Amino acid sequence: MDSVIDLGIGGMTCASCVSRVERVLKKQPGVAEASVNLATESARVMLAGEAAEDTLLRLKRAVRDAGYEPRSPMATQEETPPGWLGVPRDAWPVVAALLLAAPLALPMVGDLFGKHWMLPAWAQFLLATPVQFVLGARFYRAGWHALKALTGNMELLVAIGTTAGWSLSTWLWWRAEPGEMVHLYYEASAVVIALVLLGKWLESRAKRQATDAIRALHALRPERAHLLPDGVKRTELTDVAVDELLPGDLVRVLPGERFPADGEVLIGESQADESMLTGESMPVPKQPGDGVTGGAINGDGSLEVRVRAVGAQSVLSHIIALVQDAQAAKAPVQRLVDRVAAVFVPAVLLIAMATLVVWWQLGAPIETALLNAVSVLVIACPCALGLATPAAIMTGTGVAARHGILIKDPVALEMAHRVDTVAFDKTGTLTEGHPRLRMVEVADGVDELAVLQAAGTLQSQSTHPLAQAVVDGARAHGLRIEPETARDVQAVPGRGMVGRVTGAWLALGSLRWMQELAVPDCPLVQRALVLQEEGGTVSMLATGSEEGVWTPLALFVFGDEAKPGAAAALESLREQGMRLRMVSGDSRGAALAMGHLLGLRADQGEVLAEVLPGDKARAIENLRDKGQHTVAMVGDGVNDAPALAAADVGIAMSHSQGGGSDVAMHAAGITLMRGDVALVGAALDISHRTVSKIRQNLFWAFAYNTAGIPLAAMGFLSPVLAGAAMALSSVSVVSNALLLRRWQPPR
Repeated sequence: MDSVIDLGIGGMTCASCVSRVERVLKKQPGVAEASVNLATESARVMLAGEAAEDTLLRLKRAVRDAGYEPRSPMATQEETPPGWLGVPRDAWPVVAALLLAAPLALPMVGDLFGKHWMLPAWAQFLLATPVQFVLGARFYRAGWHALKALTGNMELLVAIGTTAGWSLSTWLWWRAEPGEMVHLYYEASAVVIALVLLGKWLESRAKRQATDAIRALHALRPERAHLLPDGVKRTELTDVAVDELLPGDLVRVLPGERFPADGEVLIGESQADESMLTGESMPVPKQPGDGVTGGAINGDGSLEVRVRAVGAQSVLSHIIALVQDAQAAKAPVQRLVDRVAAVFVPAVLLIAMATLVVWWQLGAPIETALLNAVSVLVIACPCALGLATPAAIMTGTGVAARHGILIKDPVALEMAHRVDTVAFDKTGTLTEGHPRLRMVEVADGVDELAVLQAAGTLQSQSTHPLAQAVVDGARAHGLRIEPETARDVQAVPGRGMVGRVTGAWLALGSLRWMQELAVPDCPLVQRALVLQEEGGTVSMLATGSEEGVWTPLALFVFGDEAKPGAAAALESLREQGMRLRMVSGDSRGAALAMGHLLGLRADQGEVLAEVLPGDKARAIENLRDKGQHTVAMVGDGVNDAPALAAADVGIAMSHSQGGGSDVAMHAAGITLMRGDVALVGAALDISHRTVSKIRQNLFWAFAYNTAGIPLAAMGFLSPVLAGAAMALSSVSVVSNALLLRRWQPPR
């Protein structure tokens, strides 16, 4: 069985670093695939088979030998501790570089006002040298590692460019006559390094904001739980770490506390705020028998809860894993960036060399030729390219998770924006998923309430959904159901139930069973056939004699209810230009009746009925119409899994009952954490907006380099301006992606 290892990586700065780390990891024994993410500063390594004991150590060693720092996967999600004077520890090199570079940049400001504030050469040397070789040492270290690997990265470009500027200035100062005022370029190297350090620090802060979703989900986990006594080993209430809880433990959850684990309410009534898990802002009532989710906030009641799932098996852990998977994986569009990054730095070095030679051959002073070459090296940074896609994906998947939309992988995210056809399963997706008693029709001379009470008593000993609907219907009429008054009750699989109620034999079941019992033809039987054609699920109650003759007493008509807001959500999708289809295994009459309630247009083929579970995937293929349409399938049950996998985008709808929805979630690329049909449109909307951000970022990243490199080569950009532009490019790409944090599901 294949296994996966997640690894944090420090020291990466650009798309070239990403390509280099990936190549190094892929060369390690047993590694099948490796995916490195610049925005999360992490790598996901897929192994061919089980991991050996030393596999992680070998991967870490390979990363370190490549010039980067192996870290814990969670290291990049931690906040930077405050340093001296309240300045973050990682900001002090930036502050020092800016303070030392500021006096060097002062003459440029003075020139704007006709002032000449040039510092002596020795003062410029003393200010620029520590910036170049102490604060800028990181560029030399990373650049040296890149050279040893016969590759290039951002640090190599900065190191070569700024060293050239510093060396030129030192050489001009050394060869100047005593007392001669010579123009030096120390400010170019020092200010460029200061600006690059500032840009990388701002970029890292922005990247930490993009991981807010993961940090917020981890923060939902409480640290302690109130473990109730078991009467054997524990005789009193004990506070324990949540990590020590086991399935079956009993815990007490006080008002305002977070539920420590997934479980079932045994005693007490309250409400739960599950908004961080499902996006639903309204509190959910909780009473004995209801399930609770770890991380949700208890309302104003004290509850006793039996733990059902802990650790990696909990809903919260599953949500965190899905979000992390989505943020760690690469979108298909990233492959283009990887190919560009592989040749980018060598190409820039060649362009810089050509710039130097051409300017010198055209008769320009060597100082001018060298500065223009330095500008090319400094401005051509692949940082923005490396951040364009992962920053948008991180932010998009994070904000979607806050609203109850879990995007499993970037492929689904990228594909969803092209969807033009949405197919829905009916039961549990567009409908409530459990039948209700909609109508009771009795034979002439039969009392309706008496029949309803008798049927409810008979059905009270069954857990079948239709039986429960009869019992609920009887109680809704204020009738008292006493299960013990039913005798000799027997369930007939696939047909119904038979038993004695107050001495009379009663049978309640399908029309087919009634035919087998030889119920005579009568107006009630004819009426049942009509109701069935109209889409109702019909059961018949009959009473039997000692001679085995059965007489029909009443018809019970069942029907599912459309989910609140489902019709409006479907109409909203239609207004966006989507083709809609409801795919149901129900009879045509039942499917058409529900389609009418939902506003679907059967005459335009929007209702597909009598589709067997095994045929749903084929129906999706037909909707795709040989690739002319991109199809999303929305479902919630086991029988929807093949269709979810067959669709271009599978959207699983989770619900409180669990069960089959877990299977659907594994087959789907997107999971909706609550059964709100409007979330389907929201999922497609956040996909569209995220892909738009990716395209915007890639456009500006490519446009920046396409325009910046020629301008620098032609001498229109000084090294200082080039450094500022480079720093701004990375920050602007991440900041543009962070605008997605303001996204709200469309109403």
